Amino acid sequence: MLRTHTCGELNIQSAGQEVILTGWVQRIRDKGGLVWIDLRDRYGITQLMMEEGTSDPAVIETAKELGREFVIQTKGLVIERVSKNLKIPTGEIEIKVSEIKVLNKSKLPPFTIEDNTDGGEELRMKYRYLDLRRTPVRRNLELRHRMAIETRIYLDKQKFIEIETPVLIKSTPEGARDFVVPSRMNPGEFYALPQSPQTFKQLLMVAGYDRYYQIVKCFRDEDLRADRQPEFTQIDCEMAFVEQNDILNTFEGLTKYLFSRIKEVDFADPFPRMSYADAMKQYGSDKPDIRFGMKFEELDDLGKGRDFKVFDDAGLVVGICVPGCADYTRKQLDELTEFVKKPQLGAKGLVYIRFNLDGTIKSSVDKFFNETELKSWAERFNAQPGDLILVLAGDINLTRKALNELRLEMGGRLGLRKPDTYAPLWVVDFPLLEWDQDTARFYAMHHPFTSPKPEDIHLLAGSPGEVRANAYDLVINGVEIGGGSIRIHDKELQKNMFSILGFTDEQAQAQFGFLMNAFEFGAPPHGGLAFGFDRFCALFGGSDSIRDYIAFPKNNSGRDVMIDSPAIISDEQLKELNLKVTFEPAKK
Repeated sequence: MLRTHTCGELNIQSAGQEVILTGWVQRIRDKGGLVWIDLRDRYGITQLMMEEGTSDPAVIETAKELGREFVIQTKGLVIERVSKNLKIPTGEIEIKVSEIKVLNKSKLPPFTIEDNTDGGEELRMKYRYLDLRRTPVRRNLELRHRMAIETRIYLDKQKFIEIETPVLIKSTPEGARDFVVPSRMNPGEFYALPQSPQTFKQLLMVAGYDRYYQIVKCFRDEDLRADRQPEFTQIDCEMAFVEQNDILNTFEGLTKYLFSRIKEVDFADPFPRMSYADAMKQYGSDKPDIRFGMKFEELDDLGKGRDFKVFDDAGLVVGICVPGCADYTRKQLDELTEFVKKPQLGAKGLVYIRFNLDGTIKSSVDKFFNETELKSWAERFNAQPGDLILVLAGDINLTRKALNELRLEMGGRLGLRKPDTYAPLWVVDFPLLEWDQDTARFYAMHHPFTSPKPEDIHLLAGSPGEVRANAYDLVINGVEIGGGSIRIHDKELQKNMFSILGFTDEQAQAQFGFLMNAFEFGAPPHGGLAFGFDRFCALFGGSDSIRDYIAFPKNNSGRDVMIDSPAIISDEQLKELNLKVTFEPAKK
């Protein structure tokens, strides 16, 4: 080894030892008679010291010629620091250097390799190998590593077996767009990269591997945002001979285990459960943040029929009560109105009711509602003097969506969305299907292998839109961390499901015949769940972006700007693959 110790392990008990360290020069401080170097590696920082009169002049000269990010090897004596830095583990000691050897020089980095860097995100992604040297990024990847280790420990104790599934599979028409890969050996045919190992894990259940898991790469060609990447990682799990409660209890156990081991947060009580219908009615979202209140209250019966056209023409009148905000100024209320009128929310306006501390009520609709009527609104919300009621009206789904965003905005303004508070929730009983007006057909809300609730199967024939899925999501602090379902394991039910989704028998057989054929050989009842591993890491790390927890992420255009990918391939490669590109890409 080129070193005896790392830059993060020496302390005051090491004083008097002669050591050899290697690493990168983070900074140099030349005070004339004294030279200090901060030497960094993956494990930490150790201060090196050279002093005129006591150190070798050649060593001092070499030190003064070093630059940021030079890779060096140094030998010296561990001594107690005069000016200690108790913020770092090595802050009580320094190395009195006797030798320095330059292992490799470095160009001046395009940004500072510091916790608080001066590099913008695009620049840091271009030089990601430099960004990865920064302590915050390293800690993110260490967190990811530890979560993977602890996940495997827990699942192994629960008798799960980790089995790899193929990466080159068959394209399917449901869900997000597939990434496709041309086959040279099968001209004109294509593989797809898996959006999840869904059918393979079901086949493993048929094969008798009743507890499977995999920390697996998945791929979806969809528009990106902070919590999406074209390639992402799932903790993918499946169990046989189970019902919904068995799965929820098992993976609630995994979640509690990870919180306890990594965050030192313990949950004594079972996670609450809420139906999809209640989540939408009370929070306007299938992933509600329940760290704070402000549940929705519907006001159709109190707001309609008073000659106020905005309410009378609305599909839904609904509001929230914001505690302690009756003193909001007109300017602040105008800001909230503009917030809900943003194009992505689409509300036409905002109604407010102030429940003043003196008990009086003032609103933006005093012309249409008297004080007695408005007090009945306050009673509906259980409002207290000093509270502010905010009301929206319009199309049911759009209004709930806008009010959900307004609720989250107010929760943020009031400091109620505390990052160190965790509020897990199981959302259950999703609709099995959703109707699309444009294509005039049903789509699976999760995927076509999700089982209906047994008591709703009879509705498939006449009222498929009313059927509930045997499906569930785990939501923590308003983020969907994972989801799954009990699967269909009966060929005839699966065939019926494909028919409802618009597949002909021939199409279903061509796409999924292998699965339906497998169901004829003794398929057990089974179900599973997949956690978004990147999102789980971001939650534990206190970040909104999963990119921070991926070593080499893509940008919002799906590009890796470091290696310049995706890229054009040569005409020779295209010819081998029997492909012809008709689109002329823009020149860079």
